[in-house]
Amino acid sequence: MATAAATSASEPESEPKAGAKAEGEEDEVKVARTRRKVLSRAVAAATYKTMGPEWDQQEEGVSDSEGDEEYAMASSAESSPGDYEWEYDEEEEKNQLEIERLEEQLSINIYDYNCHVDLIRLLRLEGELTKVRMARQKMSEIFPLTEELWLEWLHDEISMAMDGLDREHVYDLFEKAVKDYICPNIWLEYGQYSVGGIGQKGGLEKVRSVFERALSSVGLHMTKGLAIWEAYREFESAIVEAARPIAGFLSPFDREQTFDSQLEKIHTLFRRQLAIPLYDMEATFAEYEEWSEDPVPESVIQNYKKALQQLEKYKPYEEALLQAEAPRLAEYQAYIDFEMKIGDPARIQLIFERALVENCLVPDLWIRYSQYLDRQLKVKDLVLSVHSRAVRNCPWTVALWSRYLLAMERHGVEHGEISVTFEKALNAGFIQATDYVEIWQAYLDYLRRRVDFRQDSSKELEELRSTFTRALEYLQQEVEERFSESGDPSCTIMQNWARIEARLCNNMQKARELWDSIMTKGNAKYANMWLEYYNLERAHGDTQHCRKALHRAVQCTSDYPEHVCEVLLTMERTEGTLEDWDVAVQKTETRLARVKEQRMKAAEKEAALAQQEEEKAEQRKRVRAEKKALKKKKKPRGADRPREEENEKEWGDGDGEQPAKRRRVENSVGPAGEAPVTEEETGLSGKHTAVDVETPSKQKEKAAALKRDMPKVPHDSSKDSITVFVSNLPYSMGEPEVKLRPLFEACGEVAEIRPIFNNRGDFRGYCYVEFKDEKSALQALELDRKNVEGRPMFVSPCVDKSKNPDFKVFRYSTALEKHKLFISGLPFSCTKEELEDICKAHGTVKDLRLVTNRAGKPKGLAYVEYENESQASQAVMKMDGMTIKENVIKVAISNPPQRKVPEKPEARKALGGPMVPRQMYGARGKGRTQLSLLPRALQRPAAGPAQAENGPAPCPAVATSAASEAPKMSNADFAKLLLRK
Repeated sequence: MATAAATSASEPESEPKAGAKAEGEEDEVKVARTRRKVLSRAVAAATYKTMGPEWDQQEEGVSDSEGDEEYAMASSAESSPGDYEWEYDEEEEKNQLEIERLEEQLSINIYDYNCHVDLIRLLRLEGELTKVRMARQKMSEIFPLTEELWLEWLHDEISMAMDGLDREHVYDLFEKAVKDYICPNIWLEYGQYSVGGIGQKGGLEKVRSVFERALSSVGLHMTKGLAIWEAYREFESAIVEAARPIAGFLSPFDREQTFDSQLEKIHTLFRRQLAIPLYDMEATFAEYEEWSEDPVPESVIQNYKKALQQLEKYKPYEEALLQAEAPRLAEYQAYIDFEMKIGDPARIQLIFERALVENCLVPDLWIRYSQYLDRQLKVKDLVLSVHSRAVRNCPWTVALWSRYLLAMERHGVEHGEISVTFEKALNAGFIQATDYVEIWQAYLDYLRRRVDFRQDSSKELEELRSTFTRALEYLQQEVEERFSESGDPSCTIMQNWARIEARLCNNMQKARELWDSIMTKGNAKYANMWLEYYNLERAHGDTQHCRKALHRAVQCTSDYPEHVCEVLLTMERTEGTLEDWDVAVQKTETRLARVKEQRMKAAEKEAALAQQEEEKAEQRKRVRAEKKALKKKKKPRGADRPREEENEKEWGDGDGEQPAKRRRVENSVGPAGEAPVTEEETGLSGKHTAVDVETPSKQKEKAAALKRDMPKVPHDSSKDSITVFVSNLPYSMGEPEVKLRPLFEACGEVAEIRPIFNNRGDFRGYCYVEFKDEKSALQALELDRKNVEGRPMFVSPCVDKSKNPDFKVFRYSTALEKHKLFISGLPFSCTKEELEDICKAHGTVKDLRLVTNRAGKPKGLAYVEYENESQASQAVMKMDGMTIKENVIKVAISNPPQRKVPEKPEARKALGGPMVPRQMYGARGKGRTQLSLLPRALQRPAAGPAQAENGPAPCPAVATSAASEAPKMSNADFAKLLLRK
């Protein structure tokens, strides 16, 4: 039957599961039978009231109240039998305490989604019907509700509906429910519930209106749209069946008009449905052929075949959705791209809505959807509805609020409503200080466009100025207190205000006051800020203020003083008098001389520090050499020396070459920090001769035995794809192959494990694990950072770094992640479980990672990944500054600083000009001082050509030959060169 098909089609999008329970099937049959009975009786009642009193309603036993009661029973039949039966036992007190706790939590933070859900669940369990309704109402005002929450709410309200006013209340709830997300099941419930009120005035038109809107919303849904079409057709068919008993009371003309028009409605529904690509179209076409007394028209057949062809094109995307797991964002993105190429607005809107049901917390998807509606459809109600839903789902995303304000302005929304929306945006809880700057700027731009600047004064202009003042105060107080920064270091809002005052209001006095405030906020040292002010004065001020601004810039600028001096001289050359020129030349020369002197002092200081570092390095080198010599003298001689020295001696004799020149291979390099030690003496000829401790024959035998026992570890680079490199293992691990094999066999069949040993047979802490196939090797990478004997084991792809020197493996993102937190200052004794319990109170924790060193010891840092950005934002506000075991922790959104990539020599050559000497670091990297050993004066380019006769004297430049010879000079030579007069 149609209703049964509707019920089955309304199930979630997933693969059909075999072996359903018989009890479940019986329940579905009962629900379908009850709904069908209600539908027929309700339609019969409406037909009686419409056709007249000839048909005795009482004989049929039909009443409005009976229809309502049976629909309520049908609607709630799918719920568990104990939904409305509460038992007051020992759990009641516990539930009441939990309810009070949740209510208190919501009074502190009303945006806690999980608290709302838990409170509604407990209130419903305790039978607090009034409180349940109020709690649901509050939650729906803040958050969009899921389909499950809406259906639960609607079923409860339907069961309590007693009269017409209650029915109107339920209608209002249905209208709210269908606006949050696209919900075929809610539309189906809405249509069936409206059938219960068919006997009221306008009830028949209400039912048809609901079904038509449902078809517009979800009728194109390929997997769930069938249910709506079936229910609508069954409703129209029920009207025909209900009218048959009174057909004998009608005249032939009235009977023909009534039945023909009703049958035509059913024909039209069949034809409309067959023209749309839907699953199970073949069964619908067969049903139409069987139902229709006349042959199916050729035009309908053509449309049906065309729809079948379209269905074949859509099937790959629908099957991909059925096979994938939620939230299926990638599959939906591919589906959206396909629909965008076809260009059908209705289908594009539908696929966006389907994607947002499962990805409602993805801001980029909302942005793409709203952008399509803004640029293509431009329908006011639709556009504003989508923007409103976007900010309710992702209130932490400033881009959605900015677009919402623009859309409201674009469609002529009242100023008061736009202002209210902006105030909501300020309370949305953005996670960056710059987000507040952006939303203020968007609102100020809107207010500026409202002003008619042809008038000297107006209400809109005063509002704009007062809003600028409020914005600056808000950033200085609210934002800076929360983020320790205003988010606007360059004072962009104040700059825009100054430009508006100068260009649009002709109020240069106010603009100058604003620029004075900008410069006092730490911007006076930047040349670009002074030049921006200078350009504003040039365009809307006078020459006197331009000259004054440039004179101040010459004195204050510290980043590019030469450029500011050049601008001042250019202006005086063009417009100034001789006196102005002389003053400008004197000030620029004085300023540049002082800058040169400061740079020379800085260079001298750097050279002195570099020389001190060099002397300290030499001193450390001498100390190490003395300690090494002293240690060598104290070594035991003869048979009492350690076995390690025996082995080293034997290896040296066996190879017949000096240890310093011995070629190192993979298995002959000892652990870091160890050097081969040999007992040698220097003869008169200057050659090294070994001390004769044992006979040469014994030494050769030991060397041969050691070489036989030494495991050979050849590595075939062609097997890199099925091999992983395992490192950071404990040196003390005995039999690494035996201990590691069970661990890696869980990922797949292991072909070989090759641990690496040094020349004394000690394990070096790393090995190669070779699998039978590539899939197992990829799965083994998931064991990275697994704890093995107290240390995190590193597992990485096997890559030849001599061929790929830039290859690096880092499994974690180094970009901004708004759903992930970085926590510092944790006590070293804090465990993962303890921290997870703290973080769970603020949202769903997807992953938590304590940062450790190579030895597995905690560093007091952690990364916590939440389910969405909203939960992460709430956790930052609540956890930052929290005390854990007497340690005050710091919590922030994860945004690691960008790592500096060293510039390659080829890149410097490509830029043109001579090669700049490159700072060379030692084996341990840059020194503690983090100072460049090349004086800054030598890094600067040569001075430009000499100026005109009346210009300032050209500054002496460093000869280019010095730069070219710089690599051959030591730091001390640089210092002497700079100090030479």
